[in-house]
Amino acid sequence: MRNALTSTTGLMVPRFLTIAVLVVLASQPPVRGQDKPNGDAVTAAGLPAEGKLDDFTGEPRLNMQQIFNGERFPNIVVATDGSVVATWGTSTYRSRRSEDGGSSWSDPVAISKPGFQGGGVTVDETSGDILAFVEEHHPPAKLTVYRSTDHGKTWKAQETVVKPDSEGNIPSMHMNEHGITLRRGSQKGRLLRPTRWYAGKNDRSRWSQHYTNAMFSDDGGKTWQTSEPFPALGTGEATLAELADGTIYYNSRRHWAPEGENPRRRWTATSTDGGATWKNLQFCEVLPDGPQDTDYGCMAGLVRLPVAGQDILLYSNCDSPGGRHHGTVWGSFDGGKTWPVKRLVFEGAFAYSSMTAGRPGTKSAGSVYLNFEGGPKGGSTVARFNLSWVLQGENTGDGEVPSSFSKRKNSK
Repeated sequence: MRNALTSTTGLMVPRFLTIAVLVVLASQPPVRGQDKPNGDAVTAAGLPAEGKLDDFTGEPRLNMQQIFNGERFPNIVVATDGSVVATWGTSTYRSRRSEDGGSSWSDPVAISKPGFQGGGVTVDETSGDILAFVEEHHPPAKLTVYRSTDHGKTWKAQETVVKPDSEGNIPSMHMNEHGITLRRGSQKGRLLRPTRWYAGKNDRSRWSQHYTNAMFSDDGGKTWQTSEPFPALGTGEATLAELADGTIYYNSRRHWAPEGENPRRRWTATSTDGGATWKNLQFCEVLPDGPQDTDYGCMAGLVRLPVAGQDILLYSNCDSPGGRHHGTVWGSFDGGKTWPVKRLVFEGAFAYSSMTAGRPGTKSAGSVYLNFEGGPKGGSTVARFNLSWVLQGENTGDGEVPSSFSKRKNSK
């Protein structure tokens, strides 16, 4: 345990103090959403948060579009009205929107200049607001949180408080996957996003002290608590999803491991208290953590499809013996216990990736959106596809695709 902590500004402060990340403008308080009489979650748009499997099946389809040039670091979410919002950037933090399910995109909007992608863009399903996390430079760095109250059209900085974890450490944001709104249990409505601790610097000599974690907010994103550390050191960028029973599934990059442990595949854990603590650490042998000739790993995308009563997870990363290429998507139908199918998205350059899914009752319904570094023209490419397309991939040997899903490859 430490007697002091380092804030995102680099100042050493007493451990017992609460650290606030202060920025310019406080947002209006969110208007909380409602639920259907039967308890099913409904978003701020008045639409069900989860729908039917049929939305994601039918004729297999895939298309790709370059949406940003230059720079790095993707994130992507779908607003409660169905607008797809992609973010990108290392000098100017930018976003683009699609209101037609990903067929066309708006002109880029500068959220912050300068601005460094902090990952973890989070849609608050109970208010409809979207939160974007921007750091001044590669972290550890000063954090500014921006809020959009119009589905990503405009953004304003807000006052935000981020509290330290039990080790006294304020987390960094970069470069984790998007956050989520919890839909079940006593923490329903909680905002949860993955975060990380750099041990002061992203340096090989400190990798053994690095760990991932998460932070969560029960007041619409104004105040954030930091979870206990992920139960493995050497971890970096992470992903998470809420399963149908309310369990949080956590899947992390790992660029260092003690002698005898393999850092080149993914590591997972779960939470049953809304992301406050983590248990059940497991080595996921089937999922690669980037190129297999290095321990360094690679940021991955993860999404649970919004299908009521189902735990369909999709994971994205490069699937190559060396070099960041052969971008691939894996499918799980049991909440991450097995990953029986994978499908190549793009054979060429493919590095960091972020993945989300369309919302029932909107133009995005039935589509999966993968924002990745690389693609036919480079920069930021968004691949749009459905579950039927993934199901036509190859078997991994890790379990089997349920027959009920196999029958849905080409029909609704």
